[in-house]
Amino acid sequence: LPGLAEAQADIVHWIAGRTRASRIVMCPTYYSDDPALDMAFGVRPQGYLEAVGKALDTRIDIFWTGEEVCSRAYGVRHLERVGEQLRRRPFLWDNYPVNDGPRMSPFLYLRGFTGRPAGIGPRLSAHAINPALQPELTLLPALTLPESYRLGEDYDYGAALAASAQELLGPELSDLVRRHLILLNDTGLDRMDTAVRDRLRGRYAAIDHTAAREIVDWLDGKWVMTLDMMNGDH
Repeated sequence: LPGLAEAQADIVHWIAGRTRASRIVMCPTYYSDDPALDMAFGVRPQGYLEAVGKALDTRIDIFWTGEEVCSRAYGVRHLERVGEQLRRRPFLWDNYPVNDGPRMSPFLYLRGFTGRPAGIGPRLSAHAINPALQPELTLLPALTLPESYRLGEDYDYGAALAASAQELLGPELSDLVRRHLILLNDTGLDRMDTAVRDRLRGRYAAIDHTAAREIVDWLDGKWVMTLDMMNGDH
């Protein structure tokens, strides 16, 4: 659409003039450098980010997910460049540990955050994370992110996960989840042997804890999302 950025800014300004919200965040059409967005929405207009940044009131934040929709890491120079384009520090929308959609729902992303060095903090207006479908299990990696900022170069993502698991799950369930991390996080439902899945289900079904029930439901396929579900045909 011609004048896409300017039209979007006008809409957000209209909303801003009528809401009592204390903070407004806009999600632009092209919220990442990822070419997947160009495939989904059409080729982005030249200078789109610069146009959004120029047209939008600087008091309004702008979401950004990084070099990819689901970025593996964030660099200081990348965020500085985006900040210059947007004329404000980006509001980071971090797509981890999200596991929605057909490609990601067969996995439980439980490992501690990596690739988010403390040095990116001054380049951001905020850092939000996109949670997993399992709210209790989301807390395991979520609690490691502030530790990454707090400890800086001394941050150890394995130790941070061990600490959050101990705090949230207690010793028995914490030990079980950490021992099965590769199966849950990397192998996933589609590649997991049926006998292994049944053994895991038996172990977690015996534990009275919300996180254990989330794992059992995941093993039973209750969290799996399909393309039909994404398209509203469920």
